[in-house]
Amino acid sequence: MRHWLTPALWLLVLVAGCLGLPALEPWLQPLVDGRQAVIYPRDSFVTLLVNHLELVAISAAAATLVALGGGIAVTRSWGRDFLPMASQLASIGQTVPPVAVLALAVPVMGFGDGPTFVALALYGLLPILRNTLAGLQGIDPSVREAATGMGMSSSQVLLRVELPLAGRVILAGIRTSVTINIATAAIGSTIGAQTLGDPVIAGLVNGNTAYVLQGAVLIGLLAVTVDSLFEALEQQWLKRAPGLAG
Repeated sequence: MRHWLTPALWLLVLVAGCLGLPALEPWLQPLVDGRQAVIYPRDSFVTLLVNHLELVAISAAAATLVALGGGIAVTRSWGRDFLPMASQLASIGQTVPPVAVLALAVPVMGFGDGPTFVALALYGLLPILRNTLAGLQGIDPSVREAATGMGMSSSQVLLRVELPLAGRVILAGIRTSVTINIATAAIGSTIGAQTLGDPVIAGLVNGNTAYVLQGAVLIGLLAVTVDSLFEALEQQWLKRAPGLAG
């Protein structure tokens, strides 16, 4: 249980930060002039945190399903011809700036969460797909042959041998993708999505450094909390399957 202690502590710090920021008003006052509010007033930080997490979680789930399914497909004998194309398509999702995706999606989907979801899902594909391919392709062929020789079907080999062996590598890709998108999701506030980027954008527009600091600190705390959670999950994976550590 010790490896769950760190994410639990970070979660407490994050919640305390969301609830306790108003108490820091005297220390933040020097960052604004006398006519501006010190604490971001439009929405509660808890609401922004929940909305931010929902957006990241849903887009991460979609990216994981697409990347994992695509990675499995192109590592089968019938799909290997599409392996280079799959890697190239995933690379496009990472190289196109999320702001550009937002600009293209807004005329079609309108303002709000929709375009942000598309941008995050595309941006999160590459790390997961790359790690899925690395994990599956890194399995010794003799392991598959041994499983087949034991009478396992191709689906049984995939579910009971390949995915457990590649699971830790795939989880590391999901971890990278989610951590990156926690920061990237803040740009959704520029098109009306409710995220922890709201105080950052409002602070930049109004020249209010206190707003920017509040949003940036909470985004950073959220990223560290989620990253430590994935670290605990990896440790739990190794604990349950120590033979798969390599």
